[in-house]
Amino acid sequence: MSDFPPLADLGRRIMIMGPTNAGKSTLAVALAQRLGVPAFHVDRFRHLPGTDWQQRPTAEFHALHDAAILEPEWVMDGNYSEVLPQRIARATGIIVVDDNLLRRYWRYFRRTTNGARAGALDGNRDSIKWEMIHWLWHTRHASERSRQKARETGLPLVFTHDQRELDALYAAWGLSRPGSRSRL
Repeated sequence: MSDFPPLADLGRRIMIMGPTNAGKSTLAVALAQRLGVPAFHVDRFRHLPGTDWQQRPTAEFHALHDAAILEPEWVMDGNYSEVLPQRIARATGIIVVDDNLLRRYWRYFRRTTNGARAGALDGNRDSIKWEMIHWLWHTRHASERSRQKARETGLPLVFTHDQRELDALYAAWGLSRPGSRSRL
């Protein structure tokens, strides 16, 4: 796909879904900067800052997520099916990104060993984990599920299937890859 709708068609509350390490957080920051709205990363609601991805209590996770979606404008990346229905109810558009498994593994190792990145937890104590390596393999075909969920919403949609299409999306919408972190 290289014929993208105008960015304005997606409104001012845009969800970004897709598998782990497909480029969701970086795209969220780029879109938020372009639109002048906050970028939220659902991973940062789910996990405690200053940890190596230790989960928050579920009630606290839900409260942070639900408070963020009540904001008038946002770009929010992440999946988490347990909070997806209320995010969809507030969203005005959805983007589903994907990439091949090899590139997603490469991104995981690069981002984990490289330090600062979009969507990282405050304190950035990330380490390579067998659970994440397994998760990447386990979810290697999950993007079709995300595309199906997105189609069912009736919201304006954009799908990218690989890095080439994601690069085309950045170009079509005049986005630049961010070098700084976004807020919670």
